[in-house]
Amino acid sequence: MTPDRSAPSVALPIAAGAPAVDASKPNYRLLGLLALGHLVIDTNQGSLPALLPHIKTALGLTFTATGVIVLMSNITSSLIQPLFGFLADKTARRWLLPLSVLLSAVGIGLTGVAPSYAAVLALVMVSGFGVAAYHPEGYRTATQVAGDRKATGVSIFSTGGNVGIAVGPPLITALITVFGTPGSLGMIVPGLLMAGLLMAVLPGLSRPLPARTEGRATAPQTMVGAMALLVLVIAVRSWTQLGFTTFMPFYYLEVLKGDPRMVGTLLAVFLGAGAAGTLIAGPIADRVGHRRFMVSVFFLAAPLAVAFLLVSGIWTFVILAVLGLVLVSTFTTSVVLGQAYMPRHVGMASGLIVGFAIGAGGVGATVLGWVADRWGLSSALWISALMPILGALLSLTLPEPRSR
Repeated sequence: MTPDRSAPSVALPIAAGAPAVDASKPNYRLLGLLALGHLVIDTNQGSLPALLPHIKTALGLTFTATGVIVLMSNITSSLIQPLFGFLADKTARRWLLPLSVLLSAVGIGLTGVAPSYAAVLALVMVSGFGVAAYHPEGYRTATQVAGDRKATGVSIFSTGGNVGIAVGPPLITALITVFGTPGSLGMIVPGLLMAGLLMAVLPGLSRPLPARTEGRATAPQTMVGAMALLVLVIAVRSWTQLGFTTFMPFYYLEVLKGDPRMVGTLLAVFLGAGAAGTLIAGPIADRVGHRRFMVSVFFLAAPLAVAFLLVSGIWTFVILAVLGLVLVSTFTTSVVLGQAYMPRHVGMASGLIVGFAIGAGGVGATVLGWVADRWGLSSALWISALMPILGALLSLTLPEPRSR
């Protein structure tokens, strides 16, 4: 794929007076800062699945009600991201970065001590708004400073988030094991520290971007049909990923009779392998092509997901790690491909892929919760495991982006 001229490679210094860097190469300094904030944001988001069994027990919830918690989290953290992407394409609002980190931490931190189901829903929505505000501006800036290696640069930023999602479950599990459900308050501490760091560098981050008139004049028109199809493909993938992260802990405890202390580790294996897959996928996708890479990964994911439901013991962890490595590796590729389909609106494209398409999987989590209540956890996970087959067939129809 040819470089995206609508989002020129701009070296944004972290502090005033910092030297410019070669615009054709990734600005690793800024990417590292953005990735660190992404890590903290998604640590909060990733801790929710491991917190759900404790909330379900404490409040006496059904699986359907538990799925609604995931749905509300995804509505606020994901489905409204295109709105923030639209705003990011208009003008930079970097002050949202520290505020969003703080909101996500406070929301998830107070969830463990929420006195009622309504309070839980309200707090996950507060946390979700913080997540939604951070991602579009982060992805847009990461793409701009990635130079000619779009997928490589975005994979660095994405890896921060995926590491955070992997760190979240064992962290919240450790806090609750030691302190009980009030231990969730410990999640506020990293958020406060990261928000303070972002505030310290905010003057440099807030420097305006150069005008993008040349990119708007030369970039191809938006491929509306292709973008709609890509959103559907990612929504299907999200059904699998959210189905596993939401109901796998219950499956491990109730069907496999696993150790409750291993729930955080189980999720960390799946999501940690996904973080590694995200980092590895960027250079590979840059070399073989983003569309071809995505199609190949979907065809690999289905048999791995099915294999997880057929094994036990140590193989549960092994297959789960490989599944996470393969399935989550499409994350970076889908963002870059979406930006290629919408070269004049890269913030909106990021919001649609990272937000709307992935958030639509929250609807799937609610449906799967209904299935689990009526036909058992295994049925819900079998549906999740077979969804990549549909994703593979849909991804075959994705067109190549228009050349410049």
